[in-house]
Amino acid sequence: MRKTFYFYDLETSGLKSRTDRIMQFAGIRTDEDFQPIGNPTNLLVELPDDTLPSPSAVMVTGITPMATRADGMSEREFCQFLTEEIALPNTTIMGYNSIRFDDEFIRNALWRNFYDPYEWQWRDGRSRWDLLDVVRMTRALRPDGIKWPVTEEGKPTNRLELITKENQIAHEHAHDALSDVEALISVTKLIKEKQPQLFDFLYSMREKDAVARVANMQKPEPFVYSSGRYGSEHNFTTVAYPIADLGKGQLLVYDLRYNIDELLDQEKQARAAGEIDQNKPWRERQPWERGFSPIVKKIQYNHCPAVAPLGVLEKEDGWRRIGLDQQTIERNLISIKRHPEFIKRIVNLSKREYPLERDVEQRIYDGFASKADMNICAVVRANDGDDLAHFKAQFQDVRLNELLIHYKARNFPSIMNEQESEIWQKYRRDRLERAAPGFLREIAIIRKELDQGKTRAGRTSEDCEFLLGELQLWYQSLQESGE
Repeated sequence: MRKTFYFYDLETSGLKSRTDRIMQFAGIRTDEDFQPIGNPTNLLVELPDDTLPSPSAVMVTGITPMATRADGMSEREFCQFLTEEIALPNTTIMGYNSIRFDDEFIRNALWRNFYDPYEWQWRDGRSRWDLLDVVRMTRALRPDGIKWPVTEEGKPTNRLELITKENQIAHEHAHDALSDVEALISVTKLIKEKQPQLFDFLYSMREKDAVARVANMQKPEPFVYSSGRYGSEHNFTTVAYPIADLGKGQLLVYDLRYNIDELLDQEKQARAAGEIDQNKPWRERQPWERGFSPIVKKIQYNHCPAVAPLGVLEKEDGWRRIGLDQQTIERNLISIKRHPEFIKRIVNLSKREYPLERDVEQRIYDGFASKADMNICAVVRANDGDDLAHFKAQFQDVRLNELLIHYKARNFPSIMNEQESEIWQKYRRDRLERAAPGFLREIAIIRKELDQGKTRAGRTSEDCEFLLGELQLWYQSLQESGE
């Protein structure tokens, strides 16, 4: 099959990919010149009756739980559609902040529905890409030909709806998934047209081997790196240096904007004076109070990072654009090499263990399922309720045994036996009880704002009242169904 791009966007019930759910999916397939192929996809996904959405998210998207139940497909049906109709061979699947956000939601949905969470983005010539860091590096290094937005305070911002506004690109309904996809395609074409060389280079960085040629510990060299973790003052771009290989395609890199001798001396003085305060808001802390983040950060080869050799700074006044010079880089590089004890300290911090998650639906990263288990997963997906009622799965991975109960409950509840029903109802009740305090707190905050004449996301007070009413009805229905 010919190579295509698939641009997509999600609207979700909240920001947490392991506990929140997809409510809208939209996407457009294009050819290599970014001309649309076929019809756009724009669909809703049913919110299950074990989920309370974030009221703030609903205020932004305008998508209510009841709307998804009336017009949406089930998550099971969505996963089948995604793997059979969207993830075609030789497709580059891409979005705007999709690797850190949208991809994670899809990965977790596939996990809950007995699909391999990863192969949709790599098998049969498929790949993934993310335009957000491409935009960041283009703005920092090759901004000509594009108008770039700033906030009211004069700080650079790369919000998609503001980029489209500055460049007179149609974007009628920001935070509607299909409108965002159409806008992203237009921005992609704009960057490709105005800065084709940088665009093509960053497209090659979606391959792990290409990233490793720029940033690696076998031959460590300073390199240019754009990331949201770096400050807006220099367009989220700096010169970084690899300091440790963490394995599994991950490196620790140091921001050469900073001199480690000076930072360690400041830390020493602060400790002696008792001035380190871990209770301050994260962004107000000094580097040592934040574990030296983001001065030291992790880079993952499979996250399509926007990295480039230092040579890109030699053209078009690149050094000045990011507020650095070669002398500073050389001085700070010598400094960090003198402190192997600091590197060891940071590596140890990066290896801290997290408590084991009890919820099986959140244990996607506990390990890979075996080939034998994936074969059984395929049988689960292929069977309907009647067949699953008598199907005795013998999974090696205990997570999948518990996950199967959840799968039956959401898709074929009538086939569950008494023990399975009890397990599910307890899980559902506990999940709703954990979510309820935050849900009700958000409702109260929005209600108070409305009483003060304030609205959300540019909506009218009538729109906000309607959405609040729908959320309260949803909450009430879930409470009644659990009695």
